[in-house]
Amino acid sequence: MEIEDLYKIYLQYPLIKTDTRKIVPGDLFFALKGPNFNGNHFVKNALDAGAAYAIIDEEIDFSNKRLIKTDDVLLTLQRLAKHHREQFNNLSRPGGIPFIAITGSNGKTTTKELVHEVLSSSYKTYTTRGNLNNHIGVPLTILKINRDAQMAVIEMGANHLKEIESYCMYALPTHGLITNCGKAHLEGFGSEEGVRQGKGELFDFLRENGGTAFVNCDDNFIKTKGTGIKNIITYGISEGSVMGRSISSSTLLEVEITAGANIGLMKTQLVGHYNLLNVLAAVTIGKHFNISDKKIKAAIENYIPSNSRSQLIKQGTNTIILDAYNANPASMKAAIENFAHMEATNKILMIGSMMELGTESDKEHNEIIKLINKYKWTNVILVGDNFKNTIHTYTHFDDAAISKTWMKNQNIENTHILIKGSRSMRMEKVLEE
Repeated sequence: MEIEDLYKIYLQYPLIKTDTRKIVPGDLFFALKGPNFNGNHFVKNALDAGAAYAIIDEEIDFSNKRLIKTDDVLLTLQRLAKHHREQFNNLSRPGGIPFIAITGSNGKTTTKELVHEVLSSSYKTYTTRGNLNNHIGVPLTILKINRDAQMAVIEMGANHLKEIESYCMYALPTHGLITNCGKAHLEGFGSEEGVRQGKGELFDFLRENGGTAFVNCDDNFIKTKGTGIKNIITYGISEGSVMGRSISSSTLLEVEITAGANIGLMKTQLVGHYNLLNVLAAVTIGKHFNISDKKIKAAIENYIPSNSRSQLIKQGTNTIILDAYNANPASMKAAIENFAHMEATNKILMIGSMMELGTESDKEHNEIIKLINKYKWTNVILVGDNFKNTIHTYTHFDDAAISKTWMKNQNIENTHILIKGSRSMRMEKVLEE
């Protein structure tokens, strides 16, 4: 079946599912495959649940008019997303609506959420839900954008070279932002230079296609990588068309915009100085799209983080910072240093292992130990196998479940607690009832 014909079916049945357990009547089921699953084995379940059609790439042991056979289901999903994306090229304004791509080693999801809040104050804006930012999530995000869209914000994650480049081939971003480049997914990228090259693929696409880049001037690599892009809008702490600084030592970040917008002081609900550049990025994009200072300020101040990202939780007399969605050396160091400088008498660190660091894992975990040693803590809890090869005098547990038991038995009061670790460590379990 040609992609144009499949697109006609999609327009009739625009809700796509890849999990038969979530099928409702009228969905399109794409039978994706992975290392531990094969959607082709569950096609009958999808049809029995009411799927309008099932897109498959293997022979099925029964016939049904609602089966659509393709050579590769994932490739078909991505091609369908590209075809849908191309329909927006002539909507709303000459050249189509803006598609803003956001990537980076740290802060991309928070930045994406802040940008969405700001743009939504004035435009019908669609964005990536949660962190559906991979080879499946990006096309699914695109296919959820309706014809009433005035803006689209697409988050792009990557753990190897050419991944961002491949997303750009069907997301076709008109604008882009790289939050930063650091030591993340070293196992896949091979080195920090590999990370830079991989994240920089977004700017390469914008350069080749006359796009617009929002450039963080506090990151020298990003600043240099922006060279040659047709349209560049800058922001930063030390320089940029939009500038700002954090002015509070309290738990929640307060930002003063010092250039580029007449916003003054913003009291955010984000934890940590490390979120300052994420806020500045959202202000910069808002100003670029002519959103009023008043709306920008309200959108940022009203944004409440969720899903274990810089969440501030009050639990009895304790103040908990839950930042356990992900962790790499840069984000871990920023979180610990920010926590160390908070005004609080009692502080407990609960730090989970950092993943996907390859041969650099032992070195990077030892660097975290050195950083922890620089400050005074009420207690330090290290969690996970990657801390077993480090030299320290702190308490160590194998997993978050054991840490949870320890925490319940301590009768902790009047204490600030930082909980951080890579996603697979599931450090949020420490707080589960």
